[in-house]
Amino acid sequence: MTGALLPPDFAALEPFVARWAVAGSAERAALRGASSPEEREAFFETAGPLLEPALDYLDARPLAGFDAAKERLMKMMLSLAHIAQAVEIQGPDESGGARWRERMLITRAPADSGDRG
Repeated sequence: MTGALLPPDFAALEPFVARWAVAGSAERAALRGASSPEEREAFFETAGPLLEPALDYLDARPLAGFDAAKERLMKMMLSLAHIAQAVEIQGPDESGGARWRERMLITRAPADSGDRG
């Protein structure tokens, strides 16, 4: 065992694991609102170019057989989906929209079924 938190090809994301590998859509939405523009941008800039390789990697394996490293990678890519909207679409208006998002809480999403979200 190498002690790696993620599969080897995704080591560049390891500094972000503690912050962004969260379970559940509600948790990811809350994290988006609680993160600073600098945190979102740093994660987006590092994870964005790895999205396609990560999805290819994960799609080639059965979900039921994911080990902890693959599970973390999947959670980080799901977080990236939230953060991409904040960075690419909302941009500087993200903080203004965050107050409205707090009123429309996500409590459950299809990705949350089972323990895989």
